[in-house]
Amino acid sequence: MTATAAGPLSAGSQPEVRAAGGALRGSLESGVAVFRGIPYAEAPIGGLRFAAPKPAGRWDGVRPALAYGPPVPQTDVLGRGPAATDAAATEVWLTVNVWSPAPDPAAKLPVMVWIYGGGYTVGMSSWPEYDGGRLARDGGVVVVTFNYRLGVEGFAQIDGAPPNRGLLDQVAALEWVRENIGAFGGDPGQVTIFGESAGGGSVAALLAMPRAAGLFRRAIAQSVPGTYFSPQLAADLAAACADELGLRPTAADLATVDPALLALTGDSVTATMPARADRWGQAALRSILFSPVVDGDVLPTTPWQALAAGAARDVDLIAGHTRDEHRLFTVFTGMLGQVTPDQAKTALRDFAPGADGARRYRDAYADASPDKLYELVHSDWLFRMPSLHLAQAQVAGGGRAYLYELTWTAPGMGGALGACHGLDVPLVFGNLTSGQPAMLLGESPSAEATALSARMRTAWTAFATHGEPGWPPYDPEQRLAQVFDATPTVTAYPEDSSRQIWQDHVFPALHLHGDLS
Repeated sequence: MTATAAGPLSAGSQPEVRAAGGALRGSLESGVAVFRGIPYAEAPIGGLRFAAPKPAGRWDGVRPALAYGPPVPQTDVLGRGPAATDAAATEVWLTVNVWSPAPDPAAKLPVMVWIYGGGYTVGMSSWPEYDGGRLARDGGVVVVTFNYRLGVEGFAQIDGAPPNRGLLDQVAALEWVRENIGAFGGDPGQVTIFGESAGGGSVAALLAMPRAAGLFRRAIAQSVPGTYFSPQLAADLAAACADELGLRPTAADLATVDPALLALTGDSVTATMPARADRWGQAALRSILFSPVVDGDVLPTTPWQALAAGAARDVDLIAGHTRDEHRLFTVFTGMLGQVTPDQAKTALRDFAPGADGARRYRDAYADASPDKLYELVHSDWLFRMPSLHLAQAQVAGGGRAYLYELTWTAPGMGGALGACHGLDVPLVFGNLTSGQPAMLLGESPSAEATALSARMRTAWTAFATHGEPGWPPYDPEQRLAQVFDATPTVTAYPEDSSRQIWQDHVFPALHLHGDLS
């Protein structure tokens, strides 16, 4: 059943639409119609625990869509919310939220669907920095956000369950958009997905997934992590989680565990990971417990392989990163200014590509301090080079890609954070004072921050509308990139020394130690 509009939007009204599941009543906020907490899939509990998402059922009457649905069960490592939802609320875990400046089928506005990050372990669409009101109002687009399963529930490789359930939730949310967004004034043929960190990794995965083909026309991948797991590594990590509970890593066994408790078991495993690098390799050294699994079915290959082979050549792509991706982690771990030469040497040994990667870093960055070398190789391995390589793979596969780097220094904490991981999120959404952005931007955002945010919002919405963000496409000869700073410029990709060091790296799926299958 397709969705239809229930009536026009007028000042002071409570906007209503009729979605495929039934009628919805939202709210009017600063001229934008907002609908929150709409179920797109049945709760993955009971007989649906660890199953692929099942479309949500219908409801009678007019359903209020005024409040966000509760977050999926998760750890609270960021200290930003409950570790899990209460049992009474589990029926609405998997929900979407919609902001529309014109909830009328005749509007046919471009649609932007946001996928949050959080290491595939934490995150929720209700965080204030993800409010889509300003982006929708200023950009003339319909904005959609949603929750998807995380941690063991969403990404653990367990017997008796499909892999990559969190990615399958994302596909289900995009299918909901295809079937329903017309009633909210959106054009289902003009959908752009965008996400940052694990959300950027999800965007990259969706580009490579046959199940997602045709569900979006454009994609924006911000700070793409280079971590995708082999089934063997993912299964071994899942077994370690199950062992914490004295259980087998099977859907049958783990379904007996309360989701709130299960969400916390990963914390114990994560704490021991660095000591188990002999088995889990780089994933252990960075305490990365969950990532999409290159299982050969849901995710047939890594995104770089898929794009280079032309899997997404018909999808326009923006890919990019911040300059100081790792600075946020260096600050939070108390290592800023404290990295020793031995620690820098170890980081280069563990994460630089190839047998001579460490030497090439020291040659290319001859004047770099231990702190600088440590941050460079971690930034490159985890986010910068995977993002660059995604754009390069898209072009190699016959598609079009645009590259960017955010180099503007965040004023928060006296500028110590630099152009850190996550800085792009409040700038893109325009929410400069809500939630966590105050830590990055200060209590009173400057005129410079406001202007940069407007430029980035304009570029993102122009891309969603016309397929062109306002700078030239990337090509392997000129390698032009948009540099977002106080004075934005278009120039050759600024991180060329790192580009050359990593140019032959292929970002394979991470494996168990000694396992090359």
